[in-house]
Amino acid sequence: MRANILGFGVIFFLSGCATNIDSNSQAANNINAKIEKCPQAQVVSLPAPNKDEGFYDRFDFHIRNILADGDTVKFQTLKQDFVFCRGNNNWTVQSGTLTKELQPENNYATFAQELVNPKFKNINFQGKNYQYRVVRQPQFTLGENNNISRTDVTDPAKDAVVFELINPNEKNTQRQTLYTLKDLQEIAVKAGYSATGNQLGFPRITSASVYNDRIWWSVAFEQGEGNNGIATIVSYDPKTDKFNLIQPESLWSTQITDLAITGDANNPTFWMGTNISGEGNLYIPSQGLVAYRPDSQNPNTGSLTAYTVNNSPIVGAIPDKLRLENDKLWVSTANGICQVKWETADNPESWSCWRFAAMAKLPQKLPIYSALTNKTPAASLSGGDDIEVLWWSPVNYQTQKGRYEVRYSPGFTVELEEGASTYQFPRSLPAGKPSVDWPGFEWNWNGERFVRGFDEVSLNLSGGGPRGIGFGQLQPEVPINWNTMRGDLELLDLSAKSTKVKYYSGWVDDTALKPYLTVIPQTRPQNPQPNPLAKGV
Repeated sequence: MRANILGFGVIFFLSGCATNIDSNSQAANNINAKIEKCPQAQVVSLPAPNKDEGFYDRFDFHIRNILADGDTVKFQTLKQDFVFCRGNNNWTVQSGTLTKELQPENNYATFAQELVNPKFKNINFQGKNYQYRVVRQPQFTLGENNNISRTDVTDPAKDAVVFELINPNEKNTQRQTLYTLKDLQEIAVKAGYSATGNQLGFPRITSASVYNDRIWWSVAFEQGEGNNGIATIVSYDPKTDKFNLIQPESLWSTQITDLAITGDANNPTFWMGTNISGEGNLYIPSQGLVAYRPDSQNPNTGSLTAYTVNNSPIVGAIPDKLRLENDKLWVSTANGICQVKWETADNPESWSCWRFAAMAKLPQKLPIYSALTNKTPAASLSGGDDIEVLWWSPVNYQTQKGRYEVRYSPGFTVELEEGASTYQFPRSLPAGKPSVDWPGFEWNWNGERFVRGFDEVSLNLSGGGPRGIGFGQLQPEVPINWNTMRGDLELLDLSAKSTKVKYYSGWVDDTALKPYLTVIPQTRPQNPQPNPLAKGV
């Protein structure tokens, strides 16, 4: 009997996976940066989605690659580049230059072939080329209609994720088992979860670098619909021809988005971006930026410090790509960029952060609505000043007519017949986030208000698209009448049965605005207040 594993998890994996490998991200700053070599400012519009994209794709600013030289640091998304000029610490937005090989594969047949038989990638170490990849064993095959399948593996100890390496001038492939389905089941039980229902997701390598005379890789995995894996760091010492594995127990089912290493060989710190995914949702915040220091006796245990939007100045919930430059660590997210002095990362003053924003010039008079599909305006805007655009949502699915959500300082008030309860999965909460489930759960407290970044708007592809605060049930032809998707929230009252908030945004017809992208400094409240949810329900 052959098991066919083609399903929604693989399809979502197809749409969301574009891995870059930076073979040497730990480069030095150039103090002789020249301003004249920085790019000229451009007007880069907020893109309209293509026919095969969802409307939320125009807000996909996940960083796929970082390129740097002595004058600039370029953070590449699918459709635009955010460029930092070292000479004057200014930002520009440029048209996207991400190479084709770093973009998601749109051809399913090609993608499926890469899953079952991935190409070897290359990394240079001391002038010699090493080839590597990570695969499932026993291997899968492609059948009719490119369905991915293989013979059933009844013994979980023989269902494995394997790292393969070809040394310079050699033809033989070295193989190192990273983990098996049995390992995954045992760790799940140890963490307090059921062993049943788990299966290995297809693995992928998210970083490759050289540090302390070793080659290092981080390995992530397909996740959701029962697929899972074990967060793994692999190192290889060419002198001894030996592999070492680090699988932090505190991150066992977390995807490592990227890896940077600091410290000496005997006392390293592993800086990792983290993410999880689930059914219909590729990007769910996990532990943010993690600093992991292995125990000298057992590298799988050690101290872990998590920097999240709930306990640090980090500007986004999901770090995508990292770049180490001497005493600075660049941390890129889909909501913005931070540069942190990693040796003193616990000090908020060690962080310099900028966030991505869409802006638009206001016409002389513009009606604003307090909810997405309302027919009667609640007020009007005027003046010709720039206004920040937070989101876009459809008003009519057939015509694709829609409205932009914009910041609105007077704000509106809404009371929902939905209250608060204790969050059912406290072990999965990011560090610093209270265990309270409420309508604003995907917002985070910044010391003044509840705010929501671009990478905190969960997609919910299987549940009708992104969700905000509003009324109504999902219907095939009628969008939910959202009050807000990304507006700042002030919590006025919260009980087990109801929620009352003031939200500082409104909706305007999309034909009236032409948003463009920019980068602005992230400011912190001068007198931060405790999170009102910190005491629980």
